[in-house]
Parts: sequence; C-alpha cells; structure tokens
Amino acid sequence: MEKLKCVVPDRLKRRVEESHVDDLPSLSSSLLQLFLSLPQFHQLISELAAEPATQAGLCGKNEGAALDLKEKGNQCYSSGDHSQALRCYSQALRLAPIDAHHTGKNLVATLYLNRASLFHKMGLSMESLRDCSRALEISPSYPKVWYRRGKVNATLGNYEDSVHDLSVAKDMEPSIGGKKQIETELDMLARHHEKKIPKPASQKSVEIPEIKLQCVKTPDKGRGMVSQFDIPQASLIHAEEPYAVVILKHCRETHCHYCLNELPADTIPCFSCSLPLYCSQHCQVRAGGPIHIPDTMVGSNFKPTLECIPEHKHECQGVHWPAILPSDVVLAGRVVVKTMEQKGQFTDVPNLSETLGLCESYSKMSPESKLELHIYSIVLLFCLHHSFSSELSINGDSASQIVILLSQIRVNSIAVVRMKSNTNDSYDQQDWFQNFSFGEAEAASSLEQVRVGQALYKAASLFNHSCLPNIHAYFISRTLLLRTTEFVSGGCPLELSYGPPVGQWDCKDRLRFLEEEYFFRCWCRGCSEVNESDLVISGFCCVNPNCSGVILDNLVANCEKQKPKVPETISNESHLQVHELKDIDIKKVANISLDQTQSSFHVGSGYCLKCGSYCNFASRSKEVKKAWTDFRRLQDSIASKDTCGTNLTDALRSLGLLRSILHAYNKGIAEAEDILAKAFCFIGDFEPARDHCKASIEILEKLYGPNHIAIGYELAKLASIQLALGDCTAVYNINRLSAMFSTYYGPQAGIIFPYLLVLERERSRIIQ
Repeated sequence: MEKLKCVVPDRLKRRVEESHVDDLPSLSSSLLQLFLSLPQFHQLISELAAEPATQAGLCGKNEGAALDLKEKGNQCYSSGDHSQALRCYSQALRLAPIDAHHTGKNLVATLYLNRASLFHKMGLSMESLRDCSRALEISPSYPKVWYRRGKVNATLGNYEDSVHDLSVAKDMEPSIGGKKQIETELDMLARHHEKKIPKPASQKSVEIPEIKLQCVKTPDKGRGMVSQFDIPQASLIHAEEPYAVVILKHCRETHCHYCLNELPADTIPCFSCSLPLYCSQHCQVRAGGPIHIPDTMVGSNFKPTLECIPEHKHECQGVHWPAILPSDVVLAGRVVVKTMEQKGQFTDVPNLSETLGLCESYSKMSPESKLELHIYSIVLLFCLHHSFSSELSINGDSASQIVILLSQIRVNSIAVVRMKSNTNDSYDQQDWFQNFSFGEAEAASSLEQVRVGQALYKAASLFNHSCLPNIHAYFISRTLLLRTTEFVSGGCPLELSYGPPVGQWDCKDRLRFLEEEYFFRCWCRGCSEVNESDLVISGFCCVNPNCSGVILDNLVANCEKQKPKVPETISNESHLQVHELKDIDIKKVANISLDQTQSSFHVGSGYCLKCGSYCNFASRSKEVKKAWTDFRRLQDSIASKDTCGTNLTDALRSLGLLRSILHAYNKGIAEAEDILAKAFCFIGDFEPARDHCKASIEILEKLYGPNHIAIGYELAKLASIQLALGDCTAVYNINRLSAMFSTYYGPQAGIIFPYLLVLERERSRIIQ
C-alpha cells in the first residue's frame, strides 16, 4: 500500500487533503483511473484476489502438506508426544481438501478419527466424541469411527449409545476377527454396565432487556440514547447482535472466527480454505454456509441449516486478501456483501449511510488517513469483484461508498473483548483449595481484558461517550450487552466510555485519545469538572512534609486550566473553575476558595496546589524514571520465571523512593505495589504479597471510586492471596467483588469471569 501512496501525484494528494464527502465520487474516479494505469496495482490485485490455482496457496487447501502432517502426527502419537501430535492433526485438518482420499478413505474423516483417538488417549472424552461424530457425518460407512465412538461413549457412561455404535461397527467390520473382538467388548459392556438415570440438563435463562429507550438529539453531542423513566442500577438496557464482525489478526489461532470465544482443543477448520478456525460446526456453518459434500459421502444425519447470510463465504475461495488486508477493511467487505445480499442487487455498492445510519468522520481525518481510505476502498472493490460478484461495477461511486464506510467504521466500530486469565480451568477438583499455590494466586493477579474482534452494532452506535459513564458494555459470544452501573434518572443521557475512563488515564491523555481516534473534544463531567483523580493520578507530592497538596507538571496543569465547560467564563487563565464539587477529599490536595460568584484555585506547573511551595519538577522526574528501571527488571524476571533475588530487593528500595516523590494517590505507586505483589506471589511469600496488593487497591479506589469494576478485578487478586494464607477476611472481599460483578455483568458474571465461581465456592466453604 505504501508503494501506491508514493505514486499518487501531488495534485491528487492536494485534492484528497481538501476533499469533503460531496467530493468523493469525482475524487475516487480520478484515483481509480490512476491506479488502472499502473502495472504495480494490477500485480497487487493479482496477489490478493487471484484464483487459488495461480497462487502460492497462503489460504488455500494443500493435500500434500496435509498428508505430511498426518504422518508426522502419527509418529508423534506413537512416540507419546501427544501435544505435538495434536498440533499436527489440527493443522492437517486446516489444509486437507474435503474431497481428498487416502488409502481408500476420506482424508478429512481419517484425520478426525486420528485426532479422536488421540483425545481419547489424553482423557479428553467429549472432544473425542465430537471428532468421531464429525468423521461420521463425512464418511458414515467408516467402521473404525463407529468403533471409536462406541468406546468413547462407554468411557462417558453413555451405555445405550455405546451399544448402538459398537453394533454398527460390528455389522460394518469386514473381518471375522474384528467382529469377534467387538462382540467380546459388547459382552463386557453389558456385564459391567450399571444403569444410571441421567440428570436433566439445566436450562440457563436468557435475560432480555425490558427497558424502552429512545434516540434523541442533543445540542452538544448530536444523537444520543435516553429513557423516559428512571432506570435502577444494574439494569440490562440493551442487547444486540452485530451487523458485521471480524476477528483480529492476533487472535486467529486462539479464538473462534465466528463467536470469538476461546478455541477448544478440537478445533474445526473451514472446509474451503485454510484461514478460519471454529469452535463448533454450528459456528462453521453460520460463518461459511452449508458444507457442500458429494452425496455419497454425507450421512443421513448431516442436515446443515442456515438462517443468516454467511459472513465468510465470499472470502472462502483460497484468496489472500482476507488474511492480508487490515481487519477494518475486511470488516467493510463483510458489511458491503451483507447489505448487497439483503437488497438482492449485486452491480453497485449501495448507499451504506442510509442502511446503517452511522455518522462518518471523513472530513475530520488527516490527509494521510484520507488517502489511505481511498486506496483501501479501491483495492477492496477489486477484491470483492473477484471473490464475490463479477457483476459488481468498479467505478467512482462504488469506491466512494466504501470510503465513507471505512470512515464510519473508524469511529463507530466496537472492540469485542474477552477476559484473559491464566487460572486453572479444573474448577471441579475437590482438592483445589488444599493445593492452592502460586499458580492460582499469580494467575488471578494477571487479569486483563484483551481485544479479540471488531464489530459494528447499529443501535449501540447511538450511545454517546462519557469518561464517567453510567452504563457498561460487555459481550456474551458476539452479543453486545449494556447495563447501567448506577441509578439513571429518566431523561438522563445513557453514556458509555469509548476509551480509558477517569481513573485509568489523566484528562490530557483521555482528551488526546478521543481527538485522535474519534475526532471530538470531550466535555463530559470528567473532562469539564475538577476531580481529584485527574489531579493526583500523575502528580508529585509537596516538598513540604506537612502538606498533602499535589504538584502538577506543565502539560497536566495546562489541561486543568481548561477544565471549565464554558471556557469564556474564566476571568484569568491561571485560574481553574470548579463545577459541582462532589469529592470533598479534593480539598486535601488543592486549596479551593468558594464564594457566590466563582469557585477557583491557582494552578501552576511545579507549584503545590495547596500551599504554593515550589519543587524542581525536572530533577524529581529523572529520579522517578531511574526508580522505574528496577521495576522493569523485576517484571522481566517474573515473565522469564527467573528468581527475583536482587531485583526484588532493588524494587523494594525504589518503592520507598517513589513514595517520597510521587503523590500518595499517584497511579505509578499503585502499579509498583501491584508488581511487588506479583513478585511475592511468584516466590510463594503471600503475606507481603497481600500487603502490597492492599496498598495498590487503596490508591486505585481513590482514582476510580470504591465500586468501579476495576476494583473488582483487584479484589479478585487480593481474595486469592488471602485464600492461600487461610485468611478469613477473604470472605469480605469476595462479597464486595461479587456485588460489583453483579452490577456490571448481571447473571452472566460467572460466564464472563469463571474464576468468580471458584472464589464464591471457597467463600461458602469458609462460612460453613
């Protein structure tokens, strides 16, 4: 793409720089004509969208490679290297064509059988059972698969299913010796079987939002969502499936390409290309459409159904572009295809703004970003012409529609996130608590949210932003859910956070992020009212040991001067107005004088906001930077699982230095305390780990507020350490985090954060 940028002449670049939405059709036509005259453009399109037979096969099937991996997997299986055998079989399944045969058997069915045998050997019976069923759907007359599934069902205690499968295997088995062996196993199964009444499966109720919302126009934020009536805290107000979604590149090997959940061991590949992996056949079919297999290969129970437009089908030709182009461009392709399929017309890209109702950001973008959108729109148009519909017109109008769509995706798409934790999944072991060690405590101390996908939600895009949001977004599979985190009065805007909220970043960093990513200057409460968090999060302590005031650097001080919602009301730019002061602790860090006409305090870089004492900010910053090198080394030791030793001692000494320079509520101290807690967990010394974890939480509660979900994650760490110590005060912290997770996630809390169930079970054990 960089090569294409370089060949665009300056006159066209100037047109791009000065362009607005109304100029797009003409401008797109000019760029299209330019690229059509360039050999390097045609070479690029050939590499991205050529037929599979003419390319190296980055995403295509490869029977030879699949056979090599199968043989390597068999060797690893025989030698006892089960993990490597699993990798070989799974990769072979990605590459094997559905109609390939080897030694008279369907290759894909054989690979599923081999992997099923491996799973059975590894004790993964459910995974083995699913692979057997997949093999039978492709090759129903495969006696070895029936036999294997019968053995697996016996392991699982499914007596009737086991007898049925083994009986079918016996009827199909061509050899007399094989039939006698199966008969013997059926007799043994009958003698040892003890009939058990199966427990009915519990049905999980699906929570449906019952609150009616309405879209309104506001003078400062445009469209927004409100409710006419009061909404209690923790109420589910919205649930929505995505209009389109795409997995992010770094998660392609770890998460399902349809539902975005973590992949199980028995992954399922796409039948037509080697790019996607799915967690189940349900996701595979919904993403790529029904599987077309010759009738002679399909079992009578194989009846795929489809109620949606397959989102991956147009990418499923073995072509390269879905793997190479950026995720937002691939997402745009899915939006275009879905809209055209819905409208039933395939010649021109439709007016997507009318269909989606999303705001665009093209006019606010930088010249370089605009040019990038134009190039990607033309490239995507050619790729869709090759992979989706040869009737699709390649012209300026269609390209301009994709430019607008890409600009809409930049500011309206939502990152689908998952909670990442290294906690042990074997929660059903009765001796879990007795064997609690560093592994569980350290894993709990490594909780984080990771982005796994990018999606467009039409209705959810109407909710505006606030750095102090009153609703929280989370995901169950691909479904977006929004829940209130506090009581919301009728008519009050329902707002979520587009980025880091108050407590995570200071005001200047939040403003810069929102302006760069979403092209607006935020005037929410967190950015227009003075709050303690923004003052202390990166502040230094006063040089006067008896003063609790805070000292700001130049950038933070300048940002705080602009806090008043109506800047014209500031009579002196060196003073900062305080609106609706709610946090009385702010008086501990800043000297505020109140009168009937104005609330203000003097703010200047390097001066204490409370007593006015001055400090050399530059020299103290160098000391802080030097102290942090010790914590980086300690983190590296933990990551590489080396002994902490000297690094831990140095970090403890540097913590004292940080506390003597930084304000007591500076987030840097909280991060340092958290690193020390992890280090002590790592060496199994839980008492200091608990103390450092507590110290970190005390600071974060000042920055976020005591009931923010970020505190809940930290309490999970603290409770885990307390459980390892046998500390009964863990019950109090588990109660707190359970209440927080209930507020933010409702009944789905245990699904979002399974470790919560472990902690709640330990709480019950302690109480009993």
